[in-house]
Amino acid sequence: MNIRKLLIEASEGFPDKPAVIFTEQSITFSQLKETVFRLAGGLKSLGLNKGVRVAIYLPNIPEYILTYLAVYSLAGIVVPLDFMLIQEELENIISHSEAKILVTKEKKDIDLRALKQKTGLEKIVSLDQLEIESEFIHFYTLLKQNIPIEPEGEISDSDYSTVFYTSGSTGHPKGVLLNYLHLNGPVEAIRYFLPLTNQEVILSTVPLSHAAGWVFFLIMIYFKATLILQERFMPLESLKNIEKYKVSFICLVPSMYVAMLGLKEFKRFNLKSLVYVVVFGAPSSPVLLRRFHQACPKAYLLNGWGMTETSPPNMVLPLGSRRIESVGKPPPWIEIKIFDEKGNEVKPGEVGELAIRGWVVMEGYYKEPILTQQVMRNGWFYTGDLARIDADGLVYIVGRKKEMIKVAGEIVYSPEVEDALHRHPKISEVAVIGIPDRLRGEVPKAFIVLKKDKGLTVDELRYFCRRHLAHFKIPHYFEFRDSLPKTRSGKIDKVALLQ
Repeated sequence: MNIRKLLIEASEGFPDKPAVIFTEQSITFSQLKETVFRLAGGLKSLGLNKGVRVAIYLPNIPEYILTYLAVYSLAGIVVPLDFMLIQEELENIISHSEAKILVTKEKKDIDLRALKQKTGLEKIVSLDQLEIESEFIHFYTLLKQNIPIEPEGEISDSDYSTVFYTSGSTGHPKGVLLNYLHLNGPVEAIRYFLPLTNQEVILSTVPLSHAAGWVFFLIMIYFKATLILQERFMPLESLKNIEKYKVSFICLVPSMYVAMLGLKEFKRFNLKSLVYVVVFGAPSSPVLLRRFHQACPKAYLLNGWGMTETSPPNMVLPLGSRRIESVGKPPPWIEIKIFDEKGNEVKPGEVGELAIRGWVVMEGYYKEPILTQQVMRNGWFYTGDLARIDADGLVYIVGRKKEMIKVAGEIVYSPEVEDALHRHPKISEVAVIGIPDRLRGEVPKAFIVLKKDKGLTVDELRYFCRRHLAHFKIPHYFEFRDSLPKTRSGKIDKVALLQ
């Protein structure tokens, strides 16, 4: 993807149109191009050339997008960092990524000087006003000191573009290495599946440090759409933004839909502007999505699938299909197969591990050849997702391999149990995990969040489950909670539930 060309096209074709709106402040496409080119000039003066890694440690603010685009304009490599990472995690990931420049802002408990001393960082660019004698560079001063000249130099599809860290643990960070061709993955897939135009208004609530947030601004610049950016997901703010800006496209994880549906104010919002209502990132509950769909019945209700390792999205439910349980089909340039544990392709309807092949698959895990070999076998990327394909070629995600619960020899998939429990009118949110059991090996345990002012007993739950699930799938334990832990991308954190 040629970011420079797209910025120029957007600026010339839609100069006064809002590209990004954040806290009611707009950046037009002409302003976006000018600011990105100014920043690119400033970063180049700091030593940013092709192949140099630039880490970004910021909250969800426009400066995150500006830095992404500036680095891409110079054929650099972006290392997006989650603003929730702590000092030790930052030191570990920056060292591992070999980043030379960091763009950041001050944050409590983060010592930037120590970070520079303990890693290979050469320059730190801060959004905060700094003293003249400071060793850091002021972001906005850098902008003022440069004129908006289009960056020069060739960018090849095979040049590395991004290293996404899918694990921020201090023990062993894992970086997904993408190239510049991979930037085409999201927009080519969206263009194939959905007739998006420059009239779209898109709402982004997920961290820009994650692949899902990355997809949103690539769609913005490619389709010349308007992006409504939120610093974090807040259900009431999201509903207000949908109504105020007449948002046409939303793409959220299931727990975000749950949060919006749980608001007492939900029904008073006008969501009729929505054209595409998409779920991604975790096995979805069709019950929840159809409940949300009642507020925007004319919108297309879609399910999709993709991973950071595969330049998502990679599958989307065809427009007009009512099989919301399915994540759809891949475009022609992506191959998928489902294999059993012996590496044999399974028959339609049978469950196995989903594998994917095509130019969208990552270069590998950065500096991790053994980890890469574990997931790349015979030209296929093994996703770790369990799935099946029906007679029409539609794919259904059953769950992660780690979510498969073996109960006395019987296989139980957590999402299936969760979907059954979501049908109960008093349940707001649910998560199911497997826990050890002496007699059966494992048994399901359900964590339940009830709707406000609703009461429910374990006996009532067991009776309800008997009407919807085979006996071995019924949770042996139920735990009621006020809320469930979430990851930064909004998914339910099942690892935290296991602890």
